[in-house]
Amino acid sequence: MRIRKQPLGDRNICGKKVEARRKEIGMKQKDLLTQLQIRGVDLNASGLSKLEGQLRSVSDFEIVALAEVLNTNVSWLLDVE
Repeated sequence: MRIRKQPLGDRNICGKKVEARRKEIGMKQKDLLTQLQIRGVDLNASGLSKLEGQLRSVSDFEIVALAEVLNTNVSWLLDVE
């Protein structure tokens, strides 16, 4: 497992949680990308890396798909519980 070299950005509030939940359930980035693409979210490896690093904004439909794939809820991803 690679360690993040750059500090987290400030473009979204869910990236850190997406990465933590993905690792918690033992899912690789490529598997997450596949599941997102099945749900109509067109994201590449670079985009996902930037999303997790909070260097890229996340759209509402991406957040919904992420919550579904990661078996969690949108409120948790947005840290509003």
